[in-house]
Amino acid sequence: MDADPDPEPADDDELDAPPAPLTPRQLALHVGLFVVTCGTTWWAGGPAFAATLMGILFCHEMGHYLAARRFGLDVSLPYFIPLPPQFSLGTLGAIIRMRRPIRDRDQLLIVGAAGPIAGLVVAIPALIVGLSLSEVGPIYPGSTLEGTSILYGALKLTIFKRWLPHGTEDVQLHQMAYAAWYGLLVTMINLVPIGQLDGGHVMRAWLGERHERLSRVFHWALLAVGAVTGTVMFVHASILGTGPLDALLYAVSGVLPWMVWAIALAVMRKLAGGEYHPEVFGPPLSPGRRRLAIAMVVVFLLLFVPVPLRGAL
Repeated sequence: MDADPDPEPADDDELDAPPAPLTPRQLALHVGLFVVTCGTTWWAGGPAFAATLMGILFCHEMGHYLAARRFGLDVSLPYFIPLPPQFSLGTLGAIIRMRRPIRDRDQLLIVGAAGPIAGLVVAIPALIVGLSLSEVGPIYPGSTLEGTSILYGALKLTIFKRWLPHGTEDVQLHQMAYAAWYGLLVTMINLVPIGQLDGGHVMRAWLGERHERLSRVFHWALLAVGAVTGTVMFVHASILGTGPLDALLYAVSGVLPWMVWAIALAVMRKLAGGEYHPEVFGPPLSPGRRRLAIAMVVVFLLLFVPVPLRGAL
């Protein structure tokens, strides 16, 4: 997540106060969490994986931070979240804490879009280099297959001259390529146009109060995507001769991510007092700003992955 979902309320004097200075103790906490997260991601995937993933996450978060500080907003440095690789790929990402919500449309749009843009500036070149270091090989039953978005599939097609996976072959990802793919997945998740995710910030700035109503629709749509994905996976596995129980377990891998994200957004909404996103003020976005918002929607569609990870049948 990229923002505190329940910033403390501010009175009129606080709204005009300059950003609070960073104390040595706070700086040590931020640096310490970053170093520990570097260690857990190294543990999860090796040095090239850790360097690539942490580079993407660092640039993503600093994109938000620098954009917020440009507007004089009181925002913290990123708090990176380390996690043992037994539970994840070494991290749950990072959060940035803001003392109060961003109420200005233009500021909200720029701060929300700056993170994904900065992360992609690192992730896409890293993916291209990582894929060039990877090889095409056989898919073994039980191995894990990463989801293919339009952008990811197009890059594989460009480098390997065919759409992969194809038949019983797929790319055997180098550490750098896998970290870059994961960075694209994290960016896609953040660009989901709901609540206080980056995509929610962009859409709220663009659509104003209409976004609160649309967030309810999009929220239910997450569960619908999970249900459709799971059904398709179950039918596909059954056609290939997989037993009912194994086919069901296979389908769960498609349903579970969407269910988890829907629950996480529901929790964020509850913590925010029952609303998806605080209201914003100011005139509608200029044509140039609207083009930026539309571009972020296009990026989300290019990165969209129905099934992030699945086992090979």
